[in-house]
Amino acid sequence: MATITLLRHGRTTANAGGLLQGRIDNPLDDVGLSQAESAARALGPVDRVVSSPLLRARQTASKLGCDVEIDDAWIELDYGEWDGQPMRDVPTDVWTRWRTDMDLRPPGGETLAELGTRVRAALDDLATRALPGHTVIVSHVSPIKASVAWALGVGDEISWRTTLTTGSYTQLGLHGERVSLEAFNVVPPPPPREDH
Repeated sequence: MATITLLRHGRTTANAGGLLQGRIDNPLDDVGLSQAESAARALGPVDRVVSSPLLRARQTASKLGCDVEIDDAWIELDYGEWDGQPMRDVPTDVWTRWRTDMDLRPPGGETLAELGTRVRAALDDLATRALPGHTVIVSHVSPIKASVAWALGVGDEISWRTTLTTGSYTQLGLHGERVSLEAFNVVPPPPPREDH
């Protein structure tokens, strides 16, 4: 059996501020660095680490104690002109359409259907070459939700029915031809406090 862990990067100031954060290359904030360290402790030794090219993912991946392979397939959804904007500024009617139309394109951005296609291709490739062991993919909310849809054999619209916390991990098991969702949105405990 092979295990794939999908680790969402730690928090950034944009996450904390409720901004849409697609291709903007923000670093982790102090909470995000702590989340990355907690995830590394919780996951223990791993055999392979693959990361989105964005800084917040690479910083999270660097805590895992392995060489990090960069793969553009795991980059976040491109929000186009909405990138960096407060989520509350997206009109209500747009949110409503977005939840039902996987082909809705943010101006200059990417559709959820396009993201789903690239993530499924990456997972299909990974599944055909998977060796027994533990691979961690450090990515973002939308690619991880698309991965869950792939594992369950359902459409990308499921992404709107799921929530992922920064620094959380989701695990898939590869059992030959069969894929199973083993864990979802697991939030590792913070480090123990030192008594002085």
